[in-house]
Amino acid sequence: MTAQRQSRGSPSFGLLVALVGVLAFIALTVCAESATPALWRIFSLRDYNTRVVMGGTGLLGVACGVIGTFMVLRKKALLGDAISHATLPGIAIAFWVMVAAGGTGKYLPGLLLGAAVSGVLGMGAILLVRHHTRLPEDAILGIVLSIFFGAGVAILGVIQKMSTASAAGLETFIYGKTASMLGEDGRRIAWAAGVLIAISVLLFKEFRALCFDAGFARAQGWPIRTLDAVMMGMVVTATVIGLQAVGLILVIALLIIPPSAARFWTEDLGILVWLAAGLGALSGVVGSGVSAAFPELPAGGVIVLVASSVFVVSLLFGRARGLVFRAVTHLWLEVRITRQNALRSLFEVSERHSAGEPVTEKALREVRYWRGMQLHRALRRLEREDRVCRVLGGWRLTPDGHEEAQRMVRNHRLWELYLIHHAAVAPSHVDRDADLIEHVLGHEMVVELEKLLDATVAEPAVPESPHPIAAPVEEGGT
Repeated sequence: MTAQRQSRGSPSFGLLVALVGVLAFIALTVCAESATPALWRIFSLRDYNTRVVMGGTGLLGVACGVIGTFMVLRKKALLGDAISHATLPGIAIAFWVMVAAGGTGKYLPGLLLGAAVSGVLGMGAILLVRHHTRLPEDAILGIVLSIFFGAGVAILGVIQKMSTASAAGLETFIYGKTASMLGEDGRRIAWAAGVLIAISVLLFKEFRALCFDAGFARAQGWPIRTLDAVMMGMVVTATVIGLQAVGLILVIALLIIPPSAARFWTEDLGILVWLAAGLGALSGVVGSGVSAAFPELPAGGVIVLVASSVFVVSLLFGRARGLVFRAVTHLWLEVRITRQNALRSLFEVSERHSAGEPVTEKALREVRYWRGMQLHRALRRLEREDRVCRVLGGWRLTPDGHEEAQRMVRNHRLWELYLIHHAAVAPSHVDRDADLIEHVLGHEMVVELEKLLDATVAEPAVPESPHPIAAPVEEGGT
């Protein structure tokens, strides 16, 4: 994504509606007929607990989608994975400390505080190793992840053998337990999501520069390390509030999948952030709802599966980068280039013939390589567009076709002359170079070429070709 391209590729409302419809269809078809009333009761939000759970997971999806967008664009998607695993020893140590102080060790704010402190220490370890060693980023993340997670597992093993307290329930921080979410938990997630969104809005300009051009941001005097630390702190916050909902192993999915899915729909950063937040909320709400209808299905896993479904749909049908859209765009571009090449070839061959003499397909194949029936299909398409007409012995340009072909040949030769006079390209090689650019020459560029070549091309006519018309070449034509 570049600043020049951010104004293009807005997501299609119709495709987004189709995406929501596909997700709803998946949610309804995976269940038996007898479960449909249960799903209807759940998604109509009649029950208080359902509203709390779906609201909490939806807000968690929003928070993770917003901060995850910047992490994905910053190429630090696995940072959340390392930090989420780094919270485990903090949970275990917090439990140990609370038990030693005479408590049960199950006080949730204390456990989350321990997770936050441990996550910050993991973040600090990543920054410290990165700034004082030459290790690559992925190696640093792997080292920190392994050390902290291994320490957490070891401490949990010790806790399980304690006779003074029971460590039962701590594993929910690894796998998540959405169904046990209380109103207090939902409010905590809401406050944290609000803070993360507010910070993202306030630092939107700085984060955008940091993601796309850190060198420019550094040259402007912006504190790059501080901004990086703030971004990591936001990841720690999103990870900690997501521990109870989806667990430390799966929270990384909410940080990566919704932003990655949104990336297929738009090139505009502002739209990308809010679209990622919406897809994250959709994943949380639908996933927790389906899990509530089927209690045997763990909510964290279902939420991630729904997010994965969103990603697959976006990968295929995304308006900006989806595979189907790119394939259609590529096919349309190939058809347009073939059409323009056929027109230009007709004009160039006609230049060497007497006026009005038809041009045969054999003559066209002598100046350009055509694959199979490519030339014949292009001529038939031009015939339907009234750009050429079939006559006895071959093809002839119509007045409209002659005007369009003349304009394309002129642009092609203007570019050839520019390359010869201003880029020192040999005339024998200039045709292929010009052929690569002529199909995307805009009006402004043509006007600029006319100004630069005013001494060479005195009037708006088609200049003579600066080289003999080349023979066909199998690699793609000239």
